[in-house]
Order: sequence, then C-alpha cells, then structure tokens
Amino acid sequence: MSERFDVVVAGAGPAGAQCARDLAARNYDVLVLETEPEDGFPRQSNKSTAGTFPSMMASFSIPDDVVMQYTDSVVLESPNDYYVQDQAGAVLEFAEFKQFLVADSREKGAEYRFDSRVTAPITEDGEIVGVSYNGDREVYAEIVVDATGPAAPLAKKLDVCDLKREHQAIGIEYEFENVDVNHPEYADLRDAMMLRLDHDLAPGGYSWIFHTGGRSAKVGLCYIQNDSHSQRAKDGMGIDDYLDYWLDRDPRFDDAEKLESKQHRGSAHIQRPSSMSTDSFMAIGDTVPTIDPLWGEGIHKGMKSARMAAITADACLTPETPNTDAETMATYDKLWHSEVAPRARERLLMTELLYLVPNSRYDQLMADLKEVGAGTLARVNAGEKRAISKLLHLSDLPTLVKYARRRLSA
Repeated sequence: MSERFDVVVAGAGPAGAQCARDLAARNYDVLVLETEPEDGFPRQSNKSTAGTFPSMMASFSIPDDVVMQYTDSVVLESPNDYYVQDQAGAVLEFAEFKQFLVADSREKGAEYRFDSRVTAPITEDGEIVGVSYNGDREVYAEIVVDATGPAAPLAKKLDVCDLKREHQAIGIEYEFENVDVNHPEYADLRDAMMLRLDHDLAPGGYSWIFHTGGRSAKVGLCYIQNDSHSQRAKDGMGIDDYLDYWLDRDPRFDDAEKLESKQHRGSAHIQRPSSMSTDSFMAIGDTVPTIDPLWGEGIHKGMKSARMAAITADACLTPETPNTDAETMATYDKLWHSEVAPRARERLLMTELLYLVPNSRYDQLMADLKEVGAGTLARVNAGEKRAISKLLHLSDLPTLVKYARRRLSA
C-alpha cells in the first residue's frame, strides 16, 4: 500500500520546517523529507549569516537560546563614510535555530525522514499527487511543498519557478575571533550589524560584519553574478579571494583569527518570482525566491512564506470536499505578494540601481541618508516611490537609463 499524508514538504530548512510546524499544530499529517543525514544536521546546509530582527523572533515564537547576540543598530558603510541607524536585531546560531524548528514541529506531530533526497514529482493526469525520493521510494499527499532552495527539483520540473543565473548571489562567511569592532577609523560595531557597499571588496554586491559578542563576529561578502559584477571584477578572483583581499586591507582584522570550522557558503536568487503554485503544489523560501532584495535578509521572508503556504493548505483541506486545484492554490500567490513581499518590484528596482552605481555614489548615499533620516530609509525599504525619489539625483539619470535598457532587453 502507498503511504499518504495531507502534506509532504521537501526540505527541512527554516521555511520547510516552519511550514510543517504550522500545519502540525493544526493536526494535519505532515511528512518532511530532508536530504541531509540527521547526525550533525545541518552540517551541509548551515549557510546563513542568520541576521534577523525581533519581529521574526516574536512572530514565530523563537527562543532566546538560539541567539548568539542581540544587536542595537544597523551600520551602512561606503568606501569613505558610514551611516548608523538605531534598529534592534538578532544574530542567530543558524544550526541551533534549524534544530529548534525541527524539534518543535516534531513535538507538534510532524514526521521527519532524513537521508531522503527528493528527486521528482509523481503526477497523474498532469497534476502532482506525490513525490519520489531516494531513487525508487514514493509517498503521496494532497498537497506537496518544495522548500529545497535554489535546487528546486520539484518546482523546476513543474515549471513553477524560473531561477536565472544572472540573478544568483553567491556568498561566503566565516566566524572570527579578535576582530576590532570599535576601531577608531570606522563606526563602532559593538552590538551592530554592518553592511558595506564597496565594489573594490564585493563588486556587484556587499560585505558585512555582524558582531556576535566580545571580539567575535561573523564576517563575509556576497555578490550577484550580473553585468555589474563582470564589469568591476578583478581578473582571476573568486569569492574566497575577495574575502582574503578585504581581510588583508582592513585594519579591523589585523589580529583576527578565522575559525575554519565555522565556515558558511550559500547562494540565493535576487529576482521577482514568476509563479509560486499550481495544482496541489506550492514553492516556498529560497525556492521562490523570497530573500529580501535590499538587505539580503532571508529568514523572516522565508518563514513568512511558510506561514502563508500553511494558511493556504489549511484553507484548501478544511472543507468537507478538499479543493487543491490551481485556482484555489493561487491563494498562496496572493498572500505572498500582500504579506510576504509587498512592493517587491519597487524594492528590486532600488537593489539593482544600488549595484549599478560607482563607489563614489555610495559615499553620496551615506550623506543623503544622514540628511533625510531614518524615517525615509524605512520608507525606501518598504518600496515607497516618493521616498526612493528623495535619494535620487540628476547625476543618477545615466544609471536609470542603463537600468531601463537592461529591463527592456531582459
């Protein structure tokens, strides 16, 4: 006899585990299939900088136990200036965070199978009815959720996502000890999360220092593999080379010691999703993708997408006669655009413009932010066009034209 569940989730990352957590709390039969072995989980997928905000912690009842350091401010750096905004944050121990979500959803009734690689959807009459995993094993469900990130083995085969290489961001991060987080030549980074815009260090991207207590910090960088990166990249340098280049030139790292066992690598796509669901199927988290285009924060967005998927599944399965056709499942798409990433198009515009401008424009941006204040930055972050216009200058016109040409040719 074939196994059948209400919902099968592929992937036990924050989005997949949270979706299972919400559904199990509503007494649905949920199975999560995770590629990694349980022993040492998440050794292979411990890839996040794990910077987030108290709103996520409160919304999803995340305990303080998984927090490395609560922070008080966000610092934006340019090559020659910086801007400080008072904003509470939390730097998580990402592995412990993922382990908590798995344990809590199990306690609520979700079933997990590790060492279980999902390979393909099972379809009948063109609609997904289950998944195959580990070669010849099969499991069936009323609804299937792909939470596998950019791999997206189900979403791609169902033509639900269209992830583009030119929108893929790759990143590397290490944890360090003996970082000078209060160097006199830079902003005070004690209890802060810092993001630096500087093409010399991360062409087409940004670098970061997240204070994790004392003289320790998470340090890394990422860039999008787009035209901006190609035009500014140094010949023969990969992402590890750029991190070493920064470490060699920034006096904050003169005495820093890299913890080789605390290395994180990952990738995500910075683009607006074309679709997210179809008959009996939803894609969540980085499969969509869901990462915040301006700040690169993916945890809260991913968790929100998981909750919207759980709400949709509940609405589809609650009636006496469940309905999981594409039109009904599209409730998830509507919730995603209204609750997870409103004004995604405008925020993505601001992101792409940021990566197109030269370093000198980043220095001007810091001066502009000091003039307009935190309220305007918050509205820019929300994608308000009027607020965005306050940070634009006539000198930005060539960049806007360049952006428009890229959009038309895409």
